[in-house]
Amino acid sequence: MATAEITPAPVREAPSPGSADVTVTDPALVRRAVKAAALGNAMEWFDFGVYSYIAVTLGKVFFPSGSPTVQLLSTFGAFAAAFLVRPLGGLVFGPLGDRVGRQKILALTMIMMAAGTFAIGLIPSYGSIGVGAPLLLLAARLVQGFSTGGEYAGASTFIAEYAPDKRRGFLGSWLEFGTLAGYIGGAGLVTLMTALLSGDDLLSWGWRIPFLIAGPMGIVGLYLRMRLEETPAFAAEARNTGNTGKSGKSGKSGTERPKVPLREMVAGQWRALLLCVGLVLVFNVTDYMLLSYMPSYLTSELKYDETHGLLVVLAVMALMMVVQPFAGALTDRVGRRPVIAAGCAGFLFLSVPALLLIRQGSLLAIGLGMGALGLLLVCFTASMPSALPALFPTRVRYGSLSIGFNVSVSLFGGTTPLVVTALIGATGNLMMPAYYMMAAAVIGGFAVWRMTESAGRPLPGSAPSVAPR
Repeated sequence: MATAEITPAPVREAPSPGSADVTVTDPALVRRAVKAAALGNAMEWFDFGVYSYIAVTLGKVFFPSGSPTVQLLSTFGAFAAAFLVRPLGGLVFGPLGDRVGRQKILALTMIMMAAGTFAIGLIPSYGSIGVGAPLLLLAARLVQGFSTGGEYAGASTFIAEYAPDKRRGFLGSWLEFGTLAGYIGGAGLVTLMTALLSGDDLLSWGWRIPFLIAGPMGIVGLYLRMRLEETPAFAAEARNTGNTGKSGKSGKSGTERPKVPLREMVAGQWRALLLCVGLVLVFNVTDYMLLSYMPSYLTSELKYDETHGLLVVLAVMALMMVVQPFAGALTDRVGRRPVIAAGCAGFLFLSVPALLLIRQGSLLAIGLGMGALGLLLVCFTASMPSALPALFPTRVRYGSLSIGFNVSVSLFGGTTPLVVTALIGATGNLMMPAYYMMAAAVIGGFAVWRMTESAGRPLPGSAPSVAPR
């Protein structure tokens, strides 16, 4: 049988929530699950880094008739469109993940993400096909955004359900490690190409290379995800419902559950959803503020050299990558709540001093201010992949988390650069980024105060999960 070949170590799963049985994890399967999930996140943010750094060139390729400002706005308009369809993707892929399985949906989202990114690299320029070029760019971005709606919630759920209870924080932290690696890889590749290629070469064909790389990356990611078994928690839940699909067995090809009503995922989980929205709000407002908005803030508001500003952000992300696994392990020892609370308190009390440092303008001051904000952000990136799935029971985990996460990201995270820019324009106050992060920290602090500690405990609705001795 295929299942017996892929799972060399015996795994016992709970036949019902609250059972005395214990799931003994297979370390090799857990490592593969972490790698496969993290690669998808890395690919998503690789595209994010590429698109952000090459936006000026894309504006010339797809919107040549406008002024430079109009070109840039049009390019980022197509980029922002992906955020509009993320909640729709969550509404589709989340419930499907609770019905047919996490592994199947994660394989599907990987295919769609890779296809959308790869397609951008194949789109003819405006000079070749006219208005069809920007329309195709928009269509590719919508495919990417729709697939992303099911990616993060599914990947974090997948790792959380595979991980032993006492190592869930450490293993989950590698999901955001993939995020940082993908962004650095995409931004670094564009920076290298800009340095090596002439402006004409970059405009005529060079800009396509980063997007075309998504094809091989997607094939590797799909291969890793297709080799995985369904998570023990989902397989046990499917057996408990008495529905093992058309094949009559559980496993990669047959495990399936009855459809969970959308009302149960939302109204039945309203308290957990509100906590999820609050936690994701502080996580993503600070994330997009630091990694997406601050380079523009340094350039447009503080008149700092654009290249140096981007390099500072990349250096901060490299620092975060080093700290990330250690912070994840810390959440297993002291708990998710203390680490998230420390991040909220840090952003509440240190956002103003950090921004004042950044506004001094020297490389040292900017590095210290950005580095401090980056280390505070690690409190969230190391905790959320394990804390968020623990808010919901196995029956609705993928669907409810997808809805809560994507609604919060679309309303608050993705709009952060736009809102802060508008606030600065309306008030003339260059401290608005700090005040915005402080407001998010208050909301996140309330959410963490109301959440239940999940470190070292079984996921709701799942059997205890332990590593083999």
